Amino acid sequence: MGFLLSKSLDANFKKQQEFMLHNSRLQLERQIQMQNQMRERQMAMQIAWSREFLKYYGAFFTVATFGLTVGAIKKKKPALFTPIIPLGFIFTYQLDSAYGTLIHRMRGEAESILSSERDRLEMPAGIPTFDSLEKARRAKISLASILEK
Repeated sequence: MGFLLSKSLDANFKKQQEFMLHNSRLQLERQIQMQNQMRERQMAMQIAWSREFLKYYGAFFTVATFGLTVGAIKKKKPALFTPIIPLGFIFTYQLDSAYGTLIHRMRGEAESILSSERDRLEMPAGIPTFDSLEKARRAKISLASILEK
């Protein structure tokens, strides 16, 4: 009799474990999906910001280039063209960021760093552990209680 009860409990226990494993897997997959969607939205906002900034900077660059060109021709001073060079580099960068392949090149470089330069990504003092977080939390609590007195 006890053997049958024990066998039934073991079967229920295994089903419970499988159910919990399945649920935790689903939860992890949902978290990964949510984090990826948040990352995609943040990237979309960054690209949208670059495009919006490009509109304003493009207008400034056009007016500045036109003004400097007219001034250089009227005053016969070619030195007035010099600001166009750095402004042009900034404009080109923004254009590449907003509509070009900058993101693809950055992704490729990031993948290269992840595959061949892993040591550059290590955190100082290693990855935080539960014990180190608890130690810091307890220290903060004890410090707060000392300051309250």
